[in-house]
Amino acid sequence: MAHAVRPRSSVSLFATDGKAHPLQNTLVAVTVALGVLAFVTAMFYSLHLISSWAGLVGILVGAYGQYISVTTRERFPLILGMGASAIGFFLGMAHGGLFGGVVG
Repeated sequence: MAHAVRPRSSVSLFATDGKAHPLQNTLVAVTVALGVLAFVTAMFYSLHLISSWAGLVGILVGAYGQYISVTTRERFPLILGMGASAIGFFLGMAHGGLFGGVVG
């Protein structure tokens, strides 16, 4: 006899185990937002402070999100956000760094 199939009562964008993960979902949203901010501002030379700091914070928040993530649906956007944050961070560092470049 086939097993009884339970209908999914709650559909979540990130949770595939049927449980709510509000902290993990918040970290995903913050990481993706910082990644987009860092990536977009890295395209402008004069916005290197924003891109480098947003990238650094996005990498750190994404790393913590990876550490406590439960499902693959949480990990996938975390990796995308961390990648965009890393690109923004590295380009921001190349354009002048975290503190505005060389003084003097």
